[in-house]
Amino acid sequence: MTEVMENSAKTMDQKPGYKLTKLGWIPEDWEMEQLDFVTPNGEKYGIVDGPFGSNLKTIHYRNSGVPIITSGYVTEGVFHADEYLYVDQELFEREKRSSVKGGDIVMAKIGARCGASAILPKDHQTGILSGNALKISVDETRHSNFYVWSWLWYLYQTRKIELLKTVGAQPAISMSSLKKYKLPIPPLPEQQKIAQILSTWDKAITKTEELIKQNQKRKQGLMQQLLTGKKRFREFDKSWQVLKVKEVADVDKESLGSNTATSYSFRYISLSDVEDGRVSNSLPTLEFGLAPSRARRIVKKGSVIMATVRPNLQGFAKIKSDENDLIASTGFAVLDVRENFSSNYLFHYLFSHHMTKQIDSLIVGSNYPAINSKEVKNLKINIPSYSEQQKIASVLSSADQEINSLQNQLGKLKEQKKGLMQKLLTGEVRVKID
Repeated sequence: MTEVMENSAKTMDQKPGYKLTKLGWIPEDWEMEQLDFVTPNGEKYGIVDGPFGSNLKTIHYRNSGVPIITSGYVTEGVFHADEYLYVDQELFEREKRSSVKGGDIVMAKIGARCGASAILPKDHQTGILSGNALKISVDETRHSNFYVWSWLWYLYQTRKIELLKTVGAQPAISMSSLKKYKLPIPPLPEQQKIAQILSTWDKAITKTEELIKQNQKRKQGLMQQLLTGKKRFREFDKSWQVLKVKEVADVDKESLGSNTATSYSFRYISLSDVEDGRVSNSLPTLEFGLAPSRARRIVKKGSVIMATVRPNLQGFAKIKSDENDLIASTGFAVLDVRENFSSNYLFHYLFSHHMTKQIDSLIVGSNYPAINSKEVKNLKINIPSYSEQQKIASVLSSADQEINSLQNQLGKLKEQKKGLMQKLLTGEVRVKID
């Protein structure tokens, strides 16, 4: 941020050095250019989508050749492909209008994530777009492709990309609207400087995401070793037991009854409020008389809640020791751990491969997969002594704290970048050109 200087004009009705556009105030020396004007001169297919469905079907797929670039590779804003499908050179030549090369911007054209985009790496092999993707080639002698992509990603993040969608059976980007959409375009040196600043945030975000993945992988390894007894601490040598959940904890012991006072209020935990072992910090407060009928499970300090609807998707969480007045949806089982058992140990064990494998074998239903409370009670757990449970839980909780700290850091970086994009891409904050 030391490389940018704030415009001192404050009034909205008059901004010296700025002009008013449909996107708001931008610097006078910036131009509003249609997106199809940023493509290389003379390139007929600078903005183009993939081949029509009948021209690229599964029968055309090969194990080698020209890679197919699909929308799924770009939905997180960074190009990522673990593996490719290919077409042969003959089909590629027939559909060459839909070719995409390194440095092009690839955008999801159809589906729930349409409008998401990323830059195909410079050294990437030339590919062919799938029918659910489109590409934008940028003339880098006049424009920065990272600057142009940053604007497109900003439109997606702020939902302004909705203006470019067609109405139909499923969301889709209108090619004609996309080509005509006007972006604020500063002189090339300023584009490049803005791109440089924003890419610094991207690098920090990518590095933090990689650290999170490394720590999560490390924790999975620890769980596999510690929760199965394959690796033990020196001070412990007693044999482990195999117990059922109902021998370790009371399951759904207390629920709200119809005779509960109508003035009773509580914070409600729905299935969507639990993710990665944590409960949302912004739970709604409800009155008993106005609460959903499924709000029944009483949750206490230290309770462990386990999703019984979509259990391996919605997950598990342990309630903090200072939480109270919580009611969970009947889509959860509430486990209140008994004396001489560790709730932290139980919480971590629910994430273990041994437990998820049991749950998978018990799930019924496809559209609404679930298990019932009786089955939860009979799930089996490997149980060491109480002291060893505490030791194992302490190690895994420390790993969780490291991951949570990195996730909080990642969230802050993303918010910082989003705020910076708003200021830099509109010229509200001007960069210093060396």
